[in-house]
Amino acid sequence: MIVEVRLPEISENVSSGDVTKVLVKVGDTVAVDQPLIELETEKAVFEVPSTAAGVVTDIRLKPGDSVDVGGVIARIETEAKQGAAQETSAPQKQAPAPAPKAEPEQPKQAPAPAPQPRAEERRPVANPPQPTPARPVSQDAQPAQESTAENIRDTVVAVAQEQGSAVPASPTVRRMARELGVDINQVRGSGPGGRISSEDVSAFAKSIITGAGSQGGPVQTGPSSIGPAAGARALPDFSRYGEVERTPMSKIRAITAQSMSYAWNTVPHVTQHDEADITALEEARKKYAPRVEKGGGKLTMAAIVTKVCASALHRFPDFNASIDMQHGEIVHKKYCNIGIAVDTDRGLLVPVVKGVDGKNLTEIAADITLLAEKARTKKIMPDDLEGGCFTISNLGGIGGVGFTPIVYAPEVAILGVSRASMKPVYINNTFEPRLILPLSLSYDHRLIDGAAAARFLRWVCEALENPILLAIEG
Repeated sequence: MIVEVRLPEISENVSSGDVTKVLVKVGDTVAVDQPLIELETEKAVFEVPSTAAGVVTDIRLKPGDSVDVGGVIARIETEAKQGAAQETSAPQKQAPAPAPKAEPEQPKQAPAPAPQPRAEERRPVANPPQPTPARPVSQDAQPAQESTAENIRDTVVAVAQEQGSAVPASPTVRRMARELGVDINQVRGSGPGGRISSEDVSAFAKSIITGAGSQGGPVQTGPSSIGPAAGARALPDFSRYGEVERTPMSKIRAITAQSMSYAWNTVPHVTQHDEADITALEEARKKYAPRVEKGGGKLTMAAIVTKVCASALHRFPDFNASIDMQHGEIVHKKYCNIGIAVDTDRGLLVPVVKGVDGKNLTEIAADITLLAEKARTKKIMPDDLEGGCFTISNLGGIGGVGFTPIVYAPEVAILGVSRASMKPVYINNTFEPRLILPLSLSYDHRLIDGAAAARFLRWVCEALENPILLAIEG
């Protein structure tokens, strides 16, 4: 029996992905849960496993292809084929032996039934009114089938616009609009058929902030409007000066560039710096590290800072909030999820430790260890990267005495951790060597004032210097 392996639902806000690697070939024998392809979404790269065991008879994708949720990845011949063939031949009262010979003759006698299912597999549309054409049976049929698929998509978009029940925008763009507090129904799309892009949403959000959209009604967006790439200039011809090489941006890098451009253009950044004396804390960390390792984690300074920040967010609720500019509201979150920036060979990923305020230090350390490993080995899933309230970027393992991290909107603050170093500190009329940890807090000045940021960061420093403060005030 031939079984189709389709791309399962990945996450609530992810509808498609790009194939980066195909891990099997036609003729390979695969088992259930064996990876078939490597898929890249907005910020996650992970392997998609097989849902059936058998021999791969057809692979529908190649590196660089985009596949929607529900799209066919491969076809696998399972061991149940012989039984199915016998059941099919029984009504025809044929002998068991000739049955295999009857299969290759079917296309000549009835060409439509055999290839027809394949013609409806390739481009599934979310909630389609009817199956969309997909991989063509022959090259001659390809233009007509692709044209039909385009017509169906255009019809779906037109009906949605006419009924006012939906606007033409991908789930990713809709999610971006929700996070920015933008009513996507008020955004005018610049794409074909009025389709809304992420640049359109960014331009609309910026127009609200700057007052351009205060008169009501949709704001015209397009190539000339304000957006992350609006101020981009054409590059000079670098090849005039020497040899160059151009490589396409990965999806992770492109999304990072877009997100950082939006955050830098819309969030008024201020960075507060301070230092914590962690001499005693480092001694305690080394003492209790073996005990935490038994629980599955590593007692790193990042884990300790994460626990301290969870208490700080509880004490200073404005740092665990988001700004809804469209409705003029501040959204305070009653949960505490903290993102931990992880450096990978594909770029910066920010997996999120969920429910930090309800976990002890051993549990937090285990979560960070697991998420960092998943991020570096391409096992991270989109759900692992969502729901953050506050972010920590730790560059202590690399070096540096301070930096100004960019707020990860729609969050309102991010803490940068640099490398600790021994410094002479004047204590009791004498200088003593102390281990000093530099901290840098960037925050959204629309919500957080400088004095509040200074108090927040000073509380974090005091909690690192005197951990008992967590028990007293945390």
